[in-house]
Amino acid sequence: MDLLQRVEGALDTIRPYLEADGGNVSVEEITPENVVKLRLLGACGSCPMSIMTMKAGIEQAIKKSVPEISAVEAVNLTDIDDPNAVMPNVN
Repeated sequence: MDLLQRVEGALDTIRPYLEADGGNVSVEEITPENVVKLRLLGACGSCPMSIMTMKAGIEQAIKKSVPEISAVEAVNLTDIDDPNAVMPNVN
């Protein structure tokens, strides 16, 4: 099984929880340095808890299943420490 298949397998373990809240995640790329770049989809892309979901859920699931992954990043998520970060509108 190649690296992408193993990462997708790890994501499949957490996808039901994301989907239950109207979200999902897709792999954009795995860099030569073994950094997984993800896109948060649906409700996950605008949820104020997305950073927590990335760190405590998605990143942990991937690193546990695929230990050679060095980092997990979301391409459409603003870092909470970014001084330009704003909270999304929640209706």
